[in-house]
Amino acid sequence: MRKMSLTVSILGAFLTAALLPLAGRAGTYDLTIAKTAVNVSGKPETAMTVNGQLPGPALRFKEGEDVVLNVKNDMDVDTSIHWHGIILPYTQDGVPGISFPGIKPGETFTYRFKIKQSGTYWYHSHSGLQEQAGVYGPLVIEPEKREPFRYDREYVVMLSDWSDSKPETILSNLKKQSDYYNYNQRTVGTFFSDVAKNGFSKTVDDRLAWGQMRMAPTDSADVSGYTYLVNGKNPGANWTGLFEPGERIRLRFINGSAMTYFDVRIPGLKMTVVQADGNSVQPVPVDQFRIAVAETYDVIVQPKDDRAYTIFAASMARTGYARGTLAPRDGMQAEIPPMGEPPLLTMSDMGMSMDHGSMAGMDMGNMPGMDHSAKGGGSEGSMSGMDHSKMPGMDMSNMPGMDHSKMPGMNHGGTADSSPSTDGVVTGSNYAPGSGLAPQAPQGERVLVYGDLKSVKPYAEYRAPDREIVLKLTGNMERYFWSINGKKYSEAKPIRLHYGERVRFKFVNETMMSHPMHLHGMWMQLDTGNGKFNPLKHTVNVAPGTTLSVDVPADAVGQWAFHCHLLYHMATGMFRKVIVEPQTAAVN
Repeated sequence: MRKMSLTVSILGAFLTAALLPLAGRAGTYDLTIAKTAVNVSGKPETAMTVNGQLPGPALRFKEGEDVVLNVKNDMDVDTSIHWHGIILPYTQDGVPGISFPGIKPGETFTYRFKIKQSGTYWYHSHSGLQEQAGVYGPLVIEPEKREPFRYDREYVVMLSDWSDSKPETILSNLKKQSDYYNYNQRTVGTFFSDVAKNGFSKTVDDRLAWGQMRMAPTDSADVSGYTYLVNGKNPGANWTGLFEPGERIRLRFINGSAMTYFDVRIPGLKMTVVQADGNSVQPVPVDQFRIAVAETYDVIVQPKDDRAYTIFAASMARTGYARGTLAPRDGMQAEIPPMGEPPLLTMSDMGMSMDHGSMAGMDMGNMPGMDHSAKGGGSEGSMSGMDHSKMPGMDMSNMPGMDHSKMPGMNHGGTADSSPSTDGVVTGSNYAPGSGLAPQAPQGERVLVYGDLKSVKPYAEYRAPDREIVLKLTGNMERYFWSINGKKYSEAKPIRLHYGERVRFKFVNETMMSHPMHLHGMWMQLDTGNGKFNPLKHTVNVAPGTTLSVDVPADAVGQWAFHCHLLYHMATGMFRKVIVEPQTAAVN
C-alpha cells in the first residue's frame, strides 16, 4: 500500500509538471521604491531607485505568464510603476489619476496581469518627475514560440540621462528661461564665420528671422548638461558585454531617458534591426539608428575579430554621449569615435519653407508652434476649429511658401515619412527636406528610417480606419508649455473611442521640437506605406514640421494615458486621456 501511494504521488507530480505549461506559469516579484545614495557623475547624490539599483533590476517574464508584482513605497511621497508598452487591464497600467490612485508612502500595491506578448520593454514611474530621478528599469519577455531570427547570447543596453540637479529644479529653470540649457548659443564669432561662408546679407536676414521668432537654430534639445548612461554606467565606467568571436549577439536597446534622443552606432559592426518596440520586423541591416525617448530596438551583431568594439550613443544635440563596449575579454576597450557637430535647426524644422527675405515684418508670435496659448484648437475628434485662416495672424494663403499642402515636411498623405511616396513605397528620411535635425552618416552608410520597418507577419485586422482624429502638436517654447491642438491637458476633454473601431491619429507637428508620442494600453500601427505589414509600435517619433499617421485598433476598454514622452513636455501639458467605451456607450 505504501509503495502504491508513493507511485501515485510520483505520477501526480509528473502529471502536474506536464500540465503546467498548458495552465501557464505564475511568478511573483517584489519591488521596493526608495531613496538611495548614488554617485553617477562623480558627485554624491540621492536618487529614487527600484530595489536600490539605478536603473532598476531587469525583469524577465514569459509570454503567457500570470505575473504578480508587489511594489512597496519606502519614500515620503506617492509613487507608481507603469509597464511601458505592455498590453494589460487599464487598472494595472500604473498611471495615477487615470488608472489607479498611486502608491502612498509606506504602502504596497500589487499589480496582477497576464503576459500576452514578448519582446523588449521597460518600466518607469508615472508620478511627478520621478522617472528622471531614477525610477525606471528594463523589462524582457521571452516568447512562447521560436523567433524568426537566431542569436547566441544577448544583452540589454539601456540608455538614459542623469542630472545632479533635481528634476523640479530643471523644470523651474526651463519655465524661467526656455534656453537655460542651450550651451551652444551663437556668438559674434559665429556671425563673422557665417558672413564669410554665406555673405553679409544672407547672414543678417537669417539672424533677423530667428530673432523675430525669439528662437535659436541651436535650440534642438530642451535640456543639456546630462551624464549619459549605459545600464547605469557613465562613459568612464565603460559597461562591457563579452562575446566569443563569430557569435551572433542580440542587443536589446531601450531609451529610458527623460529628454534625450540618441544616435546609435557600433563602428566596425553592421547592426541588423530585428525588432522595434518589442515586435519582430523584417531584418534591416543598418550602420546607425536614432532611438527616440521610450522606443526600443533589438539588433543582431556578429563580431568576428578578437578585438573590442565601442557601442556609441551620441545625444541628438551632440552635448555628450553614452558609451559601452563589446569585447572578448574584460578590460578591453576600443576607440571612441567623434560625435560630430551639433545640428542646427532650419526653417524646415519650423514647419516653414520660405525665403528669409520675405519674412521681414512678419509677426512670428503667431507662426505655427510659436504661441498657441490664445487658440482654442477645436475638438480632437474632427477638424472643426482648426482653420488656420481664421486664427489671428494666420492668414498665410498669399504668402510665399506658406501653402501647408506644399510645405516640406507637412506631407498630409498619411505616411510616416516626410518625403513623397511612390506606389506605397516610402523614400527618404523621417525628417522634413532640408531639416538640420536629420541624422547624418558618412557616404555609403545606412541610417534606419521608419519606412524601413515592415512587420514579419501581416496584421490580420488591417483595414481602412473608421474615422480620423487630427492631433496638432503645439506649444510655446518661450513660456515653456506644451499642448495638443493648442490646449494643455488641464484644459482639454478626453478623447473618446468606440470599442472595436479603428481610428487614425494624424499627428501634425507645428513645433520646432521632436515629440515621441506614446499611447498606453493599445498598439499604434505606424503608417510606413506598407499596408498590412505596417509595424506595431507603442511610441512614435514625430519630427519637427512633419505629419505622421498611425492607426489604432480600439481593443481595450478603459481609461488610458496618451502623451509626449519627453518628461517636461508631458508635465507641462502635452498629454491626453483616452477613454475606450463599450459599443453600447454614446460617444460625444
